[in-house]
Amino acid sequence: MAVVGAGWAGIAAAVHARRAGHRVQVFEMAPQPGGRARTVRVGDLALDNGQHILIGAYTATLELMRLVDADQALLLRRLPLALQYPDGLGLRLRPGAPMPAFVRAVLGLQGWTWSERLSLLAAAAGWAAMRFRCDHRLSVARLCRRLPARVQQQLIEPLCVAALNTPAAQASGAVFLRVLRDALFGGAGSSDLLLPGAPLGELLPQPACAWLERQGVRLHTTTRVAELRSDGAAWRLDGQGFDAAVLACSAAEAARLTATFAPHWSREAAALRYEPIVTVYLRCAGARLAAPMMALRADDTAPAQFVFDLGELGGAAGVFAFVVSGAGDWVARGLDTIAGATLAQARAAFPVGTWTATLSVLHVAAEKRATFRCTPGLQRPAQAIAPRLWAAGDYVAGPYPATLEGAVRSGRDAALALV
Repeated sequence: MAVVGAGWAGIAAAVHARRAGHRVQVFEMAPQPGGRARTVRVGDLALDNGQHILIGAYTATLELMRLVDADQALLLRRLPLALQYPDGLGLRLRPGAPMPAFVRAVLGLQGWTWSERLSLLAAAAGWAAMRFRCDHRLSVARLCRRLPARVQQQLIEPLCVAALNTPAAQASGAVFLRVLRDALFGGAGSSDLLLPGAPLGELLPQPACAWLERQGVRLHTTTRVAELRSDGAAWRLDGQGFDAAVLACSAAEAARLTATFAPHWSREAAALRYEPIVTVYLRCAGARLAAPMMALRADDTAPAQFVFDLGELGGAAGVFAFVVSGAGDWVARGLDTIAGATLAQARAAFPVGTWTATLSVLHVAAEKRATFRCTPGLQRPAQAIAPRLWAAGDYVAGPYPATLEGAVRSGRDAALALV
């Protein structure tokens, strides 16, 4: 079997195919595996191309880590879900069953009126009664239009942009509800934040590739597949024959490779539109935050919605990752503008004394095609393309938005379908 692409979807496909007894070769056009969740070197530091998190409901990802001997206790820091702002306000869940913890957390919210708290609980109860389903044409903003403005601004919008990387006004309400369903009804720990305690390369790509190498799987890096065709008996990648293939490359690459023999599928993949994510890394010697991850109030002058203290997560002390999701409008202003605005936002958001005169921009990582725009009624390409040829990636048809879990599940499903 051939796997084209060594991002998280391709890694998952290769591992599950090899475990099922297939001989596997992996072709990756980049110099290293990991795709859009990889480690980069910035001077003497190992940073990521963008800050990522997992949640406890990511069962396929956690299972894959276990299969390749990636030590979850060492690599992930598990914390109850919290959207804590620098002023101390925000939602914090306690350990235990997510739904009761959510109710207790909402009732205990400071800074909200009782009317605002009860309106959120009533909306959540209504979504649960609908089994977390809604008209596929609804946006998140329309779904939540009856909620008070503060509830939308301080909870719904940050959750939406974190989960779907699409502003609430354009984001799919149906997909948003599926994410809430799995987090709130997935059992104890499903809503927990799993914060990487190591660079993303060490989280999965490196241990998975080491496992694959021990299993005799060949990984060809800096290798772009120029042509894919079928001779009836095999799929030929640049002339080399395979009994089956998984396209775990980007949607654009998969569309290029399939244009001649699966034109409808190719057009669907090529039609996807994307939303960027920008991560601004700031450095300030001796500074620390009150929590490893904190929420921020974003607006037209303050771009970041979340900040991570990498020193608290096992990384370099005094280095902070400010994440700008749904960053299309900001990217249009330029990366220098984003960096300057984030620097000003950091100084304004935290108490006097948190940052010193040494606060500076260390690195700006911009993924301009970080995720597809998860809009209402979006038609995503099917996984099955042709006999013995499947696609894998966070963009294919499935219940999740563009997440690590969606990528891993698609890779697993493609491999198991083909074997």
